[in-house]
Amino acid sequence: MEINLIHNSLIASITLFCIASIAESDSKSAPEISEFDVNNLSYSFEQTLPDLDNAYIDSNPSATTDGITVGGLLSGGNSRDSIIALARELGRDEHGDYDSLLISHKDKLVFESYYKKGRLNLPHFQASVTKSYLSIAIGRAVQLGHLTMADLDKPIGYFFQELKPDQLLDGAENITLNHLMSMRSGIRLNDEKLRLIMDNSSKTKGYNIVQGLLKYSAAITPQSQTFSYQDSDPRITMQILDRVVPGTAEDFIRDEVLAKLGITVYGWRSDINGLPIAESGSSIRSRDMLKLGTLVNNSGQWNGEQLISAEFLTKATSNITKPTEDWIPDTFNYGYFWYQMDLPITDKTYKVNLAWGAGGQRIIAVKKLDLVVVITGHDREDKIMNEVSTRVLPVFAKP
Repeated sequence: MEINLIHNSLIASITLFCIASIAESDSKSAPEISEFDVNNLSYSFEQTLPDLDNAYIDSNPSATTDGITVGGLLSGGNSRDSIIALARELGRDEHGDYDSLLISHKDKLVFESYYKKGRLNLPHFQASVTKSYLSIAIGRAVQLGHLTMADLDKPIGYFFQELKPDQLLDGAENITLNHLMSMRSGIRLNDEKLRLIMDNSSKTKGYNIVQGLLKYSAAITPQSQTFSYQDSDPRITMQILDRVVPGTAEDFIRDEVLAKLGITVYGWRSDINGLPIAESGSSIRSRDMLKLGTLVNNSGQWNGEQLISAEFLTKATSNITKPTEDWIPDTFNYGYFWYQMDLPITDKTYKVNLAWGAGGQRIIAVKKLDLVVVITGHDREDKIMNEVSTRVLPVFAKP
């Protein structure tokens, strides 16, 4: 069953009436919400959507109409049992408030589980994973020739020629798309100036947020162009995407990225200027998150078509800079809105690409293992990555 959501709607405005409880042993059908519920009643995702009474855990997922090939989890022994044990622990809230855990191996969905707010057909808010989807969209624009790899190193004034030079701060000409997508623009704003810009962005139709950011920021210097996790960089990136593609950024993301993957049910909030909010505005179903991870593992190919520039994707998932925020693990590196780390698993080290958002949203892609793990949640502490690293990934690294 598909739910037709308005693309720029808030996840909080999705609707619900009632959901039957589903236990692991009671049903082969994953928990869903009805189209009637979505279209007729409103709720706040975290506060009003009722939790499932029982976890749904399936080591042999069923095929649906979403185009995902299904298979079964590795049979027998501790390998299979360790994943099911973790899923049951998640169902008992032993690791926090998580809503789904899905695993794809060798391009097949082999494990699917839902807890609390998780539903098969309900798009889950993505938080900062949204930035990773924006990166994929830029890669699609490169593949189609709307951007070149050389364009990534051009000053952003190349894309915003209408900006007033006399209102730009010193050093603004040194910001490139490469800087923006790796969170190294150098833009620095105090809270008061940032509120002023964001208020104008949300209240003034047609307000050019780029002009505001480059007017009120401190001067851009080589010293300031270091990693800083902030909303300004993806927001400017979204405006550049909107400038270079035919139509709008919203249309391009819908038609040239998501639809190509068979993702037609999703949410994406919009600013008053009509652009999708770049830093945290999307909501996507857990199964569809798997598709984005598979796309990364397959170097931008989907069903035999090169959707995303392989050259761009290699750069986007590489170690471009080192995150400096204290909440980001020391082992993490950063590319173009994607994290990267080298993770020891059993007796080898594997490169792991990671899309990560607040609350526990994750797409974990391990190309050498042909493995994608998806997690959704609404957990404040969000410590599940350690469990996945030690109890899930090693299962697939065994000979």
